[in-house]
Amino acid sequence: MNFKPIQKLNVQRTLSTGEVVPVGVLAQNRQGAFFQYDESYIGQFGNLSPFTMQADLRLQPAPKQPHQGIHGVFGDSLPDGWGLLLQDRVFRQQGILPAQLTAMDRLAFVGYQGMGALSFSPVSEFSSDVRPEIDLATLGLEAQTLFDQSLSDDLDGKTQQVLATLVAVGSSGGARPKAQIYMPAGDANHCRTFAMPGDEAWLVKFTSQNLALGHEEGLCEAVYLHMAEKAKCQPPTWQLIEASEQSGAMAWLAVKRFDYIPRVNSAGRLHMHSACGLLDADFRSPSLDYLDLIKASRQLCKSPAAGQLQFRRAMFNLFAANQDDHSKNWGFLQQDDGSWQVAPFYDVTFSPHPFNENATAFGGYGKTPPLKSIQKLAASAGFASWQDAQKCINEVVEVISQFQHLAKQQGISAATLSAIEQTLAQRRKENAVLIGE
Repeated sequence: MNFKPIQKLNVQRTLSTGEVVPVGVLAQNRQGAFFQYDESYIGQFGNLSPFTMQADLRLQPAPKQPHQGIHGVFGDSLPDGWGLLLQDRVFRQQGILPAQLTAMDRLAFVGYQGMGALSFSPVSEFSSDVRPEIDLATLGLEAQTLFDQSLSDDLDGKTQQVLATLVAVGSSGGARPKAQIYMPAGDANHCRTFAMPGDEAWLVKFTSQNLALGHEEGLCEAVYLHMAEKAKCQPPTWQLIEASEQSGAMAWLAVKRFDYIPRVNSAGRLHMHSACGLLDADFRSPSLDYLDLIKASRQLCKSPAAGQLQFRRAMFNLFAANQDDHSKNWGFLQQDDGSWQVAPFYDVTFSPHPFNENATAFGGYGKTPPLKSIQKLAASAGFASWQDAQKCINEVVEVISQFQHLAKQQGISAATLSAIEQTLAQRRKENAVLIGE
């Protein structure tokens, strides 16, 4: 078919009240992509991306990398992994190859369905917001089928039919199959794929035998979120939902969306920005250091507490072997008045790297950071003394030592439990100098 790339998009923002306001215009030509704020926006709501964008009416060119040629703040709305797979399926069905698409075409496809507060119009003609009533069990099984067959184009008719629904509920982030669902007051017995007034928005993460922890992926993440809560790392609200019997999983993990504010009229939103988008740090390669993350958090949120919270989370990731801590897994939320806060601690689970390297470095070290580099991190986080920082590290390590007990409560298999426990013991031993052992 004769496919014409999108040349211009209007960017809107949904406020926490549900009101939608114009933000500006995003346009592209052969020179690249350019953004210009709307005159009414800047004075009222502040800068969407204070480290890389100017808070004025000038035409702002986008960097060529690392966000596919658009500005980081809009790059955050692009799909990756699972969302990309779904989009590509739809475009291929229309005879359009992924190589023909620009980032702007993908934003037009996202339209009003992305995470965070930003939306893009006109919406792509290939995007559908059709959300037929479909039960979660069916949705999960279809997502699993599509994920497991993602390397082949051989989809049966039933999966083809449900693709439109999966696209409408498929979130933009992460590699795992997932869906966005809505429910009244967290009641999983009444969940649906479309929002009713006052509904909460949740992300359900499905499982597959092709994932590192197989069908226990959700159970393990639940244990990690429980530990993160006990370690005062402020994770999002979560619950386990009974999985379909045919899926092979005992339960699926559901995480409450923290950018979404339920309202009786139209739902409100908070603007969400990742460290990847904020700092132009490529999440596909190790491009971030906790030193930068802590400094950026303190500066953006105008709060020493924000730096100390990120330090605490860094220590959790170090000792709990959450090494998939790349720049897209760190987020910030902006209120309507332009002020910022650190987002909840999300995508926290057991994810060891083959070479035992964290994606975000500890003062230049990907693994086993020396005492000096962690003392430097603690100082930049604003701890009054190393003793105070060490107290924080010990609190985190004490919680992680409860893994076995918490994993047994969730019914994690002996084999998985033993493998994780072994890695955690190794991490503690490697980093014993930090806790004075």
